[in-house]
Amino acid sequence: MTTTGEDHEAVLTGPWWWARWRSAALDGGLALVSALECGAEGVPFARDAGIPVSLGIVFGVLAGAVLLIRRRWPIAVVLVAIAITPAQMGFLMGIVGLYTLASCELPRRVIAALAGMSLVGTMIVTFVRVHQDMARGDLTLGNWFVPFAAVTTSLGLTAPPLLLGLYVGARRRLMESLRERADSLERELQLLAERAEERAEWARNEERTRIAREMHDVVAHRVSLMVVHAAALQAVARKDPEKAVKNAALVGDMGRQALTELREMLGVLRSTEPAQAQPPVQGRVPEQGVSRAADDVPLAAVGAAAAAAASRAAGGAPEGPCLKELDELVGQSAAAGMPVDLSVQGTVRSYAAEVEQTAYRVVQEALTNVHKHAAGAKTYVRLAHRTAEIAMQVENEPPPEPASASAAGLPSGGNGLLGMRERVAALGGVFVSGPTDAGGFRVSAVIPAS
Repeated sequence: MTTTGEDHEAVLTGPWWWARWRSAALDGGLALVSALECGAEGVPFARDAGIPVSLGIVFGVLAGAVLLIRRRWPIAVVLVAIAITPAQMGFLMGIVGLYTLASCELPRRVIAALAGMSLVGTMIVTFVRVHQDMARGDLTLGNWFVPFAAVTTSLGLTAPPLLLGLYVGARRRLMESLRERADSLERELQLLAERAEERAEWARNEERTRIAREMHDVVAHRVSLMVVHAAALQAVARKDPEKAVKNAALVGDMGRQALTELREMLGVLRSTEPAQAQPPVQGRVPEQGVSRAADDVPLAAVGAAAAAAASRAAGGAPEGPCLKELDELVGQSAAAGMPVDLSVQGTVRSYAAEVEQTAYRVVQEALTNVHKHAAGAKTYVRLAHRTAEIAMQVENEPPPEPASASAAGLPSGGNGLLGMRERVAALGGVFVSGPTDAGGFRVSAVIPAS
């Protein structure tokens, strides 16, 4: 884990204006050395100026101690160093002050002006001092040495700390820029992880809804017909043994088909459990969104199995039931004692697999609801093939015996209409359902053809 912007600011625990204690100790040490240097240089200064030596030492110590505030007021440090240059004091303070000034985030014109003042001041003082030494005879070189010494000394005391400070300041700004970019990328990655987790949760919910819808389509219709046939079997067992035997055979066939479909769904779920229990790859730390996304594998597999089972339940092709099987679907309801009238309008043609499967499921679920809530009621199934859409409507009359539905013992979870609405809306269609004025119930849906 790298230390980025906010974490970096959290560790700034130094006193006063220092970021860290070690920075304060460094500045204190430099100020102490500078004070000792200037104090020692104050002795010849006091003699040349004709003042008491103690006063020159105190002046030098106070001037050198100014280096302590170099991080807070670098301009003041450089100005003091320039001011005491004629007294030949503060060489360390001048060098460190220029370095600090150049490394700070100050306007370049301010840095250039102060650096130029320091350069000119050092050059003048050096020129005068070397000229005096040659005049006294301490130096026997030619006159060319005076400007040469002034220029080289001033450049040697000004250029290196200035260039080093500019380099360190630029590097510091680059590191801060990279740190800010790292913080920004970290926030973006965190936001992406949160969004990925939200999308994974949404995908899980959608997959659970799809599985529930597929299982409902697979089981509800067939089990409803089983219950209806069982009720009819109970009613005619003694009066019409042949019809009772026929109804018992139908119940047995439907029960075996329902068990086969459920067994296939559960088998797919069990087959995905070992893959889910595999250990992670060595050296790879799974992210939260990725690890949770693995939980969706069994759901997707069961959803696919449910869709395949629904296809086999209707006796259709592997891609799912189609509109050609509506006659068989209506025949199953008629065999259960429901008078059903099927009418088809327009030119019969084929549609996309999802369109035909959705249309089939709408009719299937509507007939299942009639078995549950209006057993024995006259039902009309209308299918209209239009230019750009396909429309279907299932409408039933009031049941002849209102207590027949409850006598059959058919439960209702209230999810059938919701599942139909979701299927139709997913294809951009319109779904409407509700009671009729005559006391029956109507289910209508319009699905785009493409």
